[in-house]
Amino acid sequence: MPRAAYYLAALAAVACPSPMSAQPRAESPQAIFNRAVADFESGRIADSVRGFDQLAALQPQLAPQLWQRGIALYFAARYKDCRAQFESHRTVNPADVENAAWHFACAAKADTPEVARAALLPVGPDPRRPMREIYQLLRGAVSPEQVLAAAQGDVEAQFYAHLYLGLYFDALGDRRRALEHLRLAADDGYAQSGGYMHVVARVHLDSLGGRR
Repeated sequence: MPRAAYYLAALAAVACPSPMSAQPRAESPQAIFNRAVADFESGRIADSVRGFDQLAALQPQLAPQLWQRGIALYFAARYKDCRAQFESHRTVNPADVENAAWHFACAAKADTPEVARAALLPVGPDPRRPMREIYQLLRGAVSPEQVLAAAQGDVEAQFYAHLYLGLYFDALGDRRRALEHLRLAADDGYAQSGGYMHVVARVHLDSLGGRR
């Protein structure tokens, strides 16, 4: 998933009324997106989802890009919509293991982990550590300890290992182990390495009542 920018430059401007019109100027897609992101960062999940839904309806041709919407839908417990968003995102980002991980979590919450594993999205080559091991974890082929071992010696890799182990255990209904990893992922020491996904770790931790 993108790390530097929240959205693509491809966001097209909505047609605005003429300056001579008495109609108020329409809010731009970028402004809607920025507001939805700010709401998410502040834990206002319902408001964030409402903004992302508005943007997806306004710009349907760009809706597949909105992986941020899929994550917000997960925390809003709209798991079927969440799953559909990540299936859509795969059409524009087919190699991404993170996309497959969120799809797995949505499917597990909507149905069961067994259903989620059977529906696991295929991915392409994702060279980031420890994405290969995270994907194999979702397949049931490696252990959580192997994911952690693959991340050793790399701060960013350690962050993603804890983030996705937290998501994995939440999807399986193991709150204790989810909290164990999300508390580590949400640590301030990972803020720079995690970027937007560090915000996601904090929101996830709060959603499970895990703040100390």
